[in-house]
Amino acid sequence: MTMIDDTRAKRNVAVLVTAQAFLGSQMPMYFVIGGLAGQQLSPNVCLATLPISMIVFGSMTTAPWLSGVMQKFGRRAGFITGAFGGMAGAAICAYALTTQSFAMFLLGSYLMGIYMSSQGFFRFAATDTASDAYRPKAISYVMAGGLISAIIGPQIVGLLTGSNADATVMRFFPVYLAAIGLNAFGMLLFIFLDIPKPPIPAVDAPKGRSRLELLRTPRIAVAVICGMVSYALMNLVMTSTPLAVVGCGFDIVDASNIVTGHVLAMYAPSFVTGHLIARFGVEKILGLGIAILGVAGIVALQGVDLGNFYISLILLGIGWNFGFIGATSMLAGAHAPHERGRMQGLNDLLVFGGVTFASLASGGLMNCSGGSAVEGWAAVNIAMIPFLVLAGGSLIWLVLRQRPATA
Repeated sequence: MTMIDDTRAKRNVAVLVTAQAFLGSQMPMYFVIGGLAGQQLSPNVCLATLPISMIVFGSMTTAPWLSGVMQKFGRRAGFITGAFGGMAGAAICAYALTTQSFAMFLLGSYLMGIYMSSQGFFRFAATDTASDAYRPKAISYVMAGGLISAIIGPQIVGLLTGSNADATVMRFFPVYLAAIGLNAFGMLLFIFLDIPKPPIPAVDAPKGRSRLELLRTPRIAVAVICGMVSYALMNLVMTSTPLAVVGCGFDIVDASNIVTGHVLAMYAPSFVTGHLIARFGVEKILGLGIAILGVAGIVALQGVDLGNFYISLILLGIGWNFGFIGATSMLAGAHAPHERGRMQGLNDLLVFGGVTFASLASGGLMNCSGGSAVEGWAAVNIAMIPFLVLAGGSLIWLVLRQRPATA
């Protein structure tokens, strides 16, 4: 039997794990404070989560051209571009806080989306130099780097903002300065990435399927739907969590700790998710993730004690992990290498399009559904139902469709 050498892949995974850990910590930071800062800066409380929506919208609109940059110039160029966008966005947001400008705060948030988009490609980059056998493990290990980001990000917020003693929006200013430093570190880190640039295709090289043809492929379509639903529902609930926690009488430190537990749950299973996919099949793990997301919503609807928030958000993180890694693994094996730039960019455009809608809807549901934080929180979790039905139904359809072929 020929032994496959994954030495280069493992080195790249180490770099990407470190990037996920440190640069990735800025994303939970933004999700803790983005809605709270927006609540103070926006002219209408229904727009409180619009800054978070702008981050995700920036990621959505960046994904197609950033994927093209990586296809032409390599992963390193794309990731450095993302870190630069994150740095510029954090600087503009910090300045916006000093001028109390909601419009400028939204602009900075949009530029942060460039980083968020590049981070989304870490999981794909992990597979570029990996063997087929190592691929799902590589994805899982990179996602597991989020364990450290789950600790660093929210704790930076708690450390730099403290308690509710300072109620002005300037309490968030140091957090954005910290984000600038994290992105600067990332620019240096990506120098050590060793992923070759994709070869320039020959004139007679296969062009691959069009975007429409790719989306018509059943396995790709279901992977995209499940990835969209897993990420969008996680974002829908997590975006409203700090608003719900503070609205129910708790403080920012409590919200930070709950988000810490949530992000830990998002990434902790990654050490075993790849192994579970290899052993039981991607369809079963993907289905389990969707089911756990449903259970998270049920727990959230049982009450607004801290325990309910913790359990619900932890389940939400686990469900996202199985759902999103499962969808990524399914997608990675469903297209050819020369279709990579086209399909991965399209996938993230659609996924983060759904996440943008979810984060925008989150603020409206939370602040403008009913007359209290409790009613708003219930509306957020009830809104999960139709999308869980969509993802679960599409996965069942794919499994039933594959059975005759397997038989």
